[in-house]
Amino acid sequence: MNFTHLHVHTEYSLLDGSNKIKEYVNRVKELGMTSAAITDHGVMFGVIDFYRAAKEAGINPILGCEVYVAPNSRFDRELVGGEDRYYHLVLLAENNIGYDNLMKIVSKGFIDGFYYKPRVDMEVLEEFHEGIIALSACLAGEVQRYITRGLYEEAKKTAQKYENVFGKGNFFLELQDHGIPEQKTVNQQLLRMSKELNIDLVATNDVHYTYREDEKPHDILLCIQTGKKLTDENRMRYEGGQYFVKSPEEMEQLFPYAKEALENTCKIAERCHVEIEFGVTKLPKYDVPDGYTSWEYLNKLCFEGLSQRYLKINDELKERLNYELDVIHTMGYVDYFLIVWDFIKYSRDHDIIVGPGRGSAAGSIVAYCLGITNIDPIHYNLLFERFLNPERVSMPDIDIDFCYERRQEVIDHVVEQYGKDRVVQIVTFGTMAARGVIRDVGRVMDLPYAFVDSISKMIPTELGITIEKALKGNPELRKLYEENEQVKYLIDMSKRLEGLPRHTSMHAAGVVISQKPVDEYVPLSRASDGSITTQFTMTTLEELGLLKMDFLGLRTLTVIQNACKIIKNTRGIDLDMDHLDFKDKQVFDSICTGKTEGLFQLESSGMKGFMKELKPQNLEDIIAGISLYRPGPMDFIPQYIRGKKNAGSITYDCPQLEPILAPTYGCI
Repeated sequence: MNFTHLHVHTEYSLLDGSNKIKEYVNRVKELGMTSAAITDHGVMFGVIDFYRAAKEAGINPILGCEVYVAPNSRFDRELVGGEDRYYHLVLLAENNIGYDNLMKIVSKGFIDGFYYKPRVDMEVLEEFHEGIIALSACLAGEVQRYITRGLYEEAKKTAQKYENVFGKGNFFLELQDHGIPEQKTVNQQLLRMSKELNIDLVATNDVHYTYREDEKPHDILLCIQTGKKLTDENRMRYEGGQYFVKSPEEMEQLFPYAKEALENTCKIAERCHVEIEFGVTKLPKYDVPDGYTSWEYLNKLCFEGLSQRYLKINDELKERLNYELDVIHTMGYVDYFLIVWDFIKYSRDHDIIVGPGRGSAAGSIVAYCLGITNIDPIHYNLLFERFLNPERVSMPDIDIDFCYERRQEVIDHVVEQYGKDRVVQIVTFGTMAARGVIRDVGRVMDLPYAFVDSISKMIPTELGITIEKALKGNPELRKLYEENEQVKYLIDMSKRLEGLPRHTSMHAAGVVISQKPVDEYVPLSRASDGSITTQFTMTTLEELGLLKMDFLGLRTLTVIQNACKIIKNTRGIDLDMDHLDFKDKQVFDSICTGKTEGLFQLESSGMKGFMKELKPQNLEDIIAGISLYRPGPMDFIPQYIRGKKNAGSITYDCPQLEPILAPTYGCI
């Protein structure tokens, strides 16, 4: 007997599912199933993570969503009776057309129909039904709602309505049994309806957590979602503990009277095959002036820029520029550079201060000639290959700092240039981190605040810390865990919920720019302020080959620009930030005192102490200092300072390293 789970909520049914994707896939494999679905509430946040995990495990991933259907129009905003604000409906993508349509349906729910939940309506389902298999969902499905009210004929009409939308053989009546008395009644009526209307049945389990024993932590998660305590009588519950990933045998025991409904899960699974393409870039086209191709226009701009940047143009410069252009052309990133050039030019033309360049992009002479960066890579011996490398094909990534107050103007320009439907901000997820989850669980368990606070403070505040790591590293916490029943329960429950996504927010800087409307590639969502965002995170968007840009708002730039204006107004002195004297001894002497409050990247207490010790005498010293002061290279700080003070202490493992490591006193 084989069986496929077709109604499954993962951790991305936020604060409602505690079924972690990797654990879910492993469990399905363990139980001998060959396919599995993901159908989160109204969203597709987790489909790519699930797709990858399932493929790796040799499981056929069925990509779906349990959507909310508005009773009338998705545009309605008046309150219809409580439960009937929306009905549930499970949609599964049968093929790539279905997957594309599913993304559009889910996006429409957020863009047009958001009212408490992202709702769609019959109009949307009719327009985007192709390639989709629909199941009538749980007790909150429209057919089931009518049955529970004793309106059997209405329920029949509703089932026919859905079958008409999705087509014969693409709509199924869904049987569920979690020990709820109502489900017994509904299932009997669905069996009758199936015969009368000749609509096939399918059996599902409404999965919200992975293992049977996850019932308790999942109940705590629901309390976190609803702001309740476990002791509250009147709160949302999933009674009966039946919402886990059941084995085919367990499902068979539940539905001995509906063998065909169990078999249909596998028939549906066999029909569902979506192929997602990774790593193929989908760059928008930059609109070049008449008479030019993108490639010709990029060359024109670069060679014009070269003659403006350098007084003497020698063969070495031309060679480097041609080499970089050739790599950019071969890798297919010509339009990328034109897009970046355009919005940086817009910023400079509108007196919006732009940072001189950060990260590996400063190693590119193309970026320098286009005015994307203001740092001469030849002068500083910077490597282009750190930025773009034909042997490591990945989208170029230029992070650009803009005036904090006017960053939005640059994004607005990009929206105007490429279209509102092609420029969208990016989602990020806040997760339940070690300390926070202990506080959340403690509150739900109604434990004294001071007690819970003292436990959570035993978790170190280091990056990537987990409760498990803290238990190993902190003997005091370990002792409490082993000796105090209450602490053990608190920590065990917290460990099961740790790492779950808790809420969505908008990425501070990331924007996706697409060649077609964004919902052709990814589903869209709505941020708390009403603005539209993607449903996939930055890394996923990059893997799907979409262009992601970071528009970073940097307060320091705004301060510098304002200071320059004040100096001009009060003293009549025009300061040019792009042409400073980098050999000004007074500046270095001032930095050596450690009084670097307000100096970008030198203002933390650790950095102040380091500058006093380092005593930088030139810009290279400061560059090295900033590079050293981070996890990993920090270990070399004493060696670097020793080498700077005493050249005799420097050693090289082989002579070929000397020209490379001489400027950094022998340190890598």
